[in-house]
Amino acid sequence: MEIIRFASLKPEPWRNGGGITRQLASHPGDGAAKDGGWDWRVSIADVSKAGDFSPFPGMERVLTVVEGELLLLTVDGAERPLEKYRPFRFPGGAATQAKLPTGDIRDLNVITRAGRFKGYTSIIELSKKRAKPLFEGSFGILLQGQATVAVGTEEPEPLGRYDAVVGSDVDTPDVLGRGFLAVVSIDPVEDEPGGVE
Repeated sequence: MEIIRFASLKPEPWRNGGGITRQLASHPGDGAAKDGGWDWRVSIADVSKAGDFSPFPGMERVLTVVEGELLLLTVDGAERPLEKYRPFRFPGGAATQAKLPTGDIRDLNVITRAGRFKGYTSIIELSKKRAKPLFEGSFGILLQGQATVAVGTEEPEPLGRYDAVVGSDVDTPDVLGRGFLAVVSIDPVEDEPGGVE
């Protein structure tokens, strides 16, 4: 069972100085894959200043506000209010500006290379009676509340806020608790059947 502890992640300042990002996972995951060299990335960002987002041409983004009240996002000229726990998908290469009408926010970012991977984020309410299993290609990130994770009959491990659990089909981790969990799935895009070679 793999747990990515939020407290151990190194904050990286944005190029434009508007915030910091902590990367939870990426593929490929080596240090050489900075600034969009990866095919997908899951990260948590603290946005402290209004301004432009860094463009990621050829990528698709799913952004979810996880702390704070509201992020006003303008994507290619269209303004979109993003409320807490409501994922929003948009092209990574779009001209994107952010405003913070209610103060600083923290967001969960899923960025995938278009045509190769598709990212999904769903927010679920945890239960103490019914475990949430996490399968291969997914991550569970504790957004709020108290939770534990275990595989089979192993001793449960407590999760801190924003800790991420890596899913598995072999030893599937189960999350139990009270609060809210973001479930991020990264799916490979299948080639269209019957496509022209």
